[in-house]
Amino acid sequence: MSRPRRDPDLVRAYVRTGGRSRASRELDLVTLVVANADPAPGAAPDVARVMSLCSRRGALSVAEISAYLDLPPSVVMILVADLLDSEHLITPTPAENLPEITLLEEVLNGLRALPA
Repeated sequence: MSRPRRDPDLVRAYVRTGGRSRASRELDLVTLVVANADPAPGAAPDVARVMSLCSRRGALSVAEISAYLDLPPSVVMILVADLLDSEHLITPTPAENLPEITLLEEVLNGLRALPA
């Protein structure tokens, strides 16, 4: 019994990345990215899929994008690096993800009020 084909159009990874095997910048599988702009008209289908996914779902890691689009992580890293270089995607800064100080103080006060 043969396995079902993973990619129905059988496009090779080197075609998807323009023949490149490395990203233009260092990325990890846990690097978070957020859509910053719409894809350029005439963008490659994979680029459009990455941008569409990031626009709909918000901050996603490279691993999540790879899983959602069923693409190899190495290909996604190259696509994401290109989109980061063109500023279509951005990496959120940690300050954007921090809760407000009042919420942190309320949590701390609640923890202190718990019986030991």
